[in-house]
Amino acid sequence: MTLTTTLLGAVVRRRFLFSVWPWRAIAYTATTAIASGLLLFLLACPLTPLVLAFGMLDAPRAGLDVTRLFGAAVLGLIGVGLFAVAGPQLAVAVAGVERWRLRLADDGPTPSRRSGHLYTDPATWRAVAYLLWLGIVGPVWLGVLALVALLVLGTPLALHHAIVTHAMDTAVWRTALGVILIPVLLYLTAAFGGAHAALARLLLCAEPDPAAAELVEVARSRTRLADAFDAERRRIERDLHDVAQQRLVSLTMHLGLARHDLPTDSPAAAAVASAHEQAKVLMVELRDLVRGISPRTLRELGLRAAVEELAAASAIRVDVDADPGRFPPAVETVAFAAVSEALANAVKHAAPTEAAVTARRSGDRLTVQVRDDGCGGADPSRGSGLTGLADRAAAAGGRLLISSPPGGPTVLRVELPCAS
Repeated sequence: MTLTTTLLGAVVRRRFLFSVWPWRAIAYTATTAIASGLLLFLLACPLTPLVLAFGMLDAPRAGLDVTRLFGAAVLGLIGVGLFAVAGPQLAVAVAGVERWRLRLADDGPTPSRRSGHLYTDPATWRAVAYLLWLGIVGPVWLGVLALVALLVLGTPLALHHAIVTHAMDTAVWRTALGVILIPVLLYLTAAFGGAHAALARLLLCAEPDPAAAELVEVARSRTRLADAFDAERRRIERDLHDVAQQRLVSLTMHLGLARHDLPTDSPAAAAVASAHEQAKVLMVELRDLVRGISPRTLRELGLRAAVEELAAASAIRVDVDADPGRFPPAVETVAFAAVSEALANAVKHAAPTEAAVTARRSGDRLTVQVRDDGCGGADPSRGSGLTGLADRAAAAGGRLLISSPPGGPTVLRVELPCAS
């Protein structure tokens, strides 16, 4: 928003009096006076007990008895209580109206930055500060403008009186003064109105923090990348399962048939038999690869069934204690990847004898923990697996924690939001 799109910016322009800005200033100031009067009336409800309380304390009487102190305290509590209950809600409602009225004073956007609970949101208390300004301080500068306006508008009456009384010299001077004061009144209206609008914009619709906005966009883009990565994983799994794996199964069957058709002592029999065995091994490896990319059990039966299947195929004893039920697909994918990575790392590096997997839902968060009795010493900086898991957990709005002192045990913990 540039300087010339506001009342304060328009005042310093040469053609201010010949533009639309004086009329916008008059409209904004007039509506400000109406709003200020209504608010002063509404604020009288909580302010009246406070004024009476101070009046009781300042009454010109000898000393302060207990009755007066008690009465002042009760009135003060009533006033504070009324304002605490109704003030924030009234301030938020007034803030919405004032953001709409700001269109008269400038051409900039009027975003609302409210978020969170009414009483804990800083925007609420900025709105309360503006409410007090508009209802208590606003009438002061409006009164100054009113005095100047009465002086200017009183000139025609003075001119008529002068003509009636034949005091033409006085009429000329007062007419000249009125003509001079009209532009002054317009400039004062724009200046005071522009200052008031600037304060309203500062308190009610401050510009968003660029760093915070950029951080939000980075978080959103990271989530989009994670979603795209998961979608690509599912596509690869589908292609491998529906195309490559089926063709490999067909190839294995043909090699098996050819193996049986060839004589045992044929020179090609040994080569076909070797190719048949290699095809069967490759088919098992491809099936494991597909299962690792996007387990069908995870998609169809959920996290608990997929972890139990993973535990059954593990080279060590794995106890599984997981809550039943389904979670959002993205949460289940990250949780399963964490369990799979943790068990694979344990078997490969820590030489454990057993491991335990727990998955618990508490409120709107899913906590998955993998514990093994291996030698420990896991370091995320020495490999990309744990670092990638931490990034995926962060993209899903969660976090990954790991404890692996030398000598063990190793505990990997993933906390993910799972609100449905």
